Amino acid sequence: MHKLGREVRFSVNPFTAETPVGHNSYASKPSGEGLAIYLALFVEIEGEVDPATGFVVNVVDIDRAVGRHVVPVFSDGIGAAYRRGREVSLGHVVALLRSSWGRLLGVFGSSKVTRLSLALNPNRRIAIDSEDGSMVEFSEKFEFAAMHKLWNESFTAEQNFGVFGKCANPTGHGHNYVLEVTIACDSTEGFRTGDFERVVSERFVNLVDHRNLNVDVPEFGGVIPTVENIASVAWKRLEGCFGKARLVRASVWETDKTYASYSGPPKGASMP
Repeated sequence: MHKLGREVRFSVNPFTAETPVGHNSYASKPSGEGLAIYLALFVEIEGEVDPATGFVVNVVDIDRAVGRHVVPVFSDGIGAAYRRGREVSLGHVVALLRSSWGRLLGVFGSSKVTRLSLALNPNRRIAIDSEDGSMVEFSEKFEFAAMHKLWNESFTAEQNFGVFGKCANPTGHGHNYVLEVTIACDSTEGFRTGDFERVVSERFVNLVDHRNLNVDVPEFGGVIPTVENIASVAWKRLEGCFGKARLVRASVWETDKTYASYSGPPKGASMP
């Protein structure tokens, strides 16, 4: 069974009844006018490959389906809230995603939608999927700069250079890292983005930002701070710290080409 993903970009102006279609789906379609709200919806579809076309689903059909069935859900829902002077809360966004899911049921024949993810901004997402339809996933990215030394003291210099290559600088080197933390909860009621950010910052980012990981961070004592081990430490520092929400994954990018994710065994939730 294959899974196909498609990002569909569209814009909504909540103060106008007119929805200009536009001609550039790379930017957004509908295009929006003026300072419109830009949205990016990620649609994941599971199905068998059609031997005649090689497709699970033609991505053009995904774009059309989102334009026909999903865009009106967001346009009407956001517009109604704005015109009444009401907040579009995370709970409201989840309701729009669930409504969109319902509108897409059966649209792609034997293939089915397995995940809908909405980018709230370039570094924040909210998602629902078919693995556990009652749960909502929230993800956000953070940045930190740190230095590490990839060097095993039990190796010879030749072995270290053979394993770690140009990264085996005996005095270390640095990265601008990106951490993405994903949690899951059965309701967004009571959830506050600022509280989530505070926990991640206090429990992990402040620990590693502008630090020499080998020297300044006790968790790396005797542990080589590879991107894999940094992701593990992030998990251990954050797991159980989000109240009723469950930590799903900690992912760390050390470059735009290299990242590691870690998901450890769950434990009882508790606030820090």
